[in-house]
Amino acid sequence: MSMMQEFKEFAMKGNVMDLAVGVIIGGAFGKIVESVVADLIMPVVAFIMGGKFDFSGLFLVLGTVPEGTAKTLDALRKAQVPVFAYGSFLTILVNFIILAFIIFMMIKQVNRLKRSEPPAALAAPPEDVLLLREIRDSLKK
Repeated sequence: MSMMQEFKEFAMKGNVMDLAVGVIIGGAFGKIVESVVADLIMPVVAFIMGGKFDFSGLFLVLGTVPEGTAKTLDALRKAQVPVFAYGSFLTILVNFIILAFIIFMMIKQVNRLKRSEPPAALAAPPEDVLLLREIRDSLKK
């Protein structure tokens, strides 16, 4: 068997295709969660905090800032000033917590649906088994 045939068999297995679909959907789902955090949650947090509030703007300068450099994260990075940018981490952490919670709720719902499904009805035993049971029961009497 050639290497190309082996690769084709591997790539066409159900598990590999399911994984590929899962990765693609997961990437898209990550973008949705990112949008929920940036466009829905953070504006509400900013409103509650009484003004503009953005985690990505939170940082600590760890070095000396050259004169004339703006005190923004982008400008400091361009000037190669060491910066502890914990705000970006907080944003990613919020995204992860929301994503993990949504996945938890989905799995919980799937498990609940699995438990609530009625058990499949057992198939009626074949006719010969029924006859043998009748003979057994009549012999016991």
